[in-house]
Amino acid sequence: MRLVVQIPCYNEESSLASVIAEIPRYLEGVDEVLVLVVDDGSSDQTAQAALVAGADAVARHVRNRGLAAAFRTGLDAALRLGADIIVNTDGDGQYAGSEIPALIAPILAGKADLVVGDRDPTSAAHFSPSKRRLQGLGSWVVRQLSNTAVPDAPSGFRAFSREAALRLNIVTSYSYTLETLIQAGTQRLAVESVPINARATARRSRLARSTFDYVLRSLITLGRAYAMYQPVRVFLLASLAIFLPGLLGFLRFTWYYLQGTGTGHIQSLIFSAVLLIIGFQVGVLGLIADLIAANRRLVEETLYRVRRLETAPPVVSEETTPTDTLTGRRTSHV
Repeated sequence: MRLVVQIPCYNEESSLASVIAEIPRYLEGVDEVLVLVVDDGSSDQTAQAALVAGADAVARHVRNRGLAAAFRTGLDAALRLGADIIVNTDGDGQYAGSEIPALIAPILAGKADLVVGDRDPTSAAHFSPSKRRLQGLGSWVVRQLSNTAVPDAPSGFRAFSREAALRLNIVTSYSYTLETLIQAGTQRLAVESVPINARATARRSRLARSTFDYVLRSLITLGRAYAMYQPVRVFLLASLAIFLPGLLGFLRFTWYYLQGTGTGHIQSLIFSAVLLIIGFQVGVLGLIADLIAANRRLVEETLYRVRRLETAPPVVSEETTPTDTLTGRRTSHV
């Protein structure tokens, strides 16, 4: 059983050594623990600091591509390293390495495919009152959309079984946390949460410029992901929201027409007809989107099988793996 702890990083040179030092290298039920650092185009010495601190592998983006891309790169690299379980943690020290045994326990017990660390965001002391309210509301929305019971949807401290990692496909360019939960719920993966103690970080989050920016980006990510995996529901609701007012307007005109006073309501009839046409067209778009979604599921199954083949245990010797000439540790550039 091999555990790979991946750490997506952007300019985390100062904090990375302490994060890596906290990661336990010996865990019950795990034969080997590897540390993988994903350097997302850092302008400092994050990659070098990772190797000096004891990281087993470093994957690097030539330029900064964002958290979602770094997470996706980490999953692919971890699978190629032969991971049976993948833990994702932050490079800023928010999550303690001592929490990893509790995080992976449901996967080791065969009870979960995905485990999310619950920071108890509605009462976390290091969160501001507004952030606690937003985190609580946002997590509730994600629970409704994903059909999961995760109380802390934005938490980045997560554990994935190999099967779950093979099946996840990150499309968004912003953050993976919300999209992966909607995917997990759609694919009926077993999702659990475990309580963890999260620490306050010295710097502000780099994920968003402001609270408004974070909320807006999160809403866009949620809407896009939900429309991708549940297109009929999204388009049907939109269609009904447009079609029903048009139908009511048409029935209203019909009533006046039967009363002999329909002449003065021609404008309402035209407006109702426009709403009926648009509502019908949106409904048709929903059917087309559902057919596209069915095709996407076939593509995802193909990707899953290709990944299984690509990440199968190698039969070649370790000498064929690219190595860092100074440390002998495996590195790659993306």
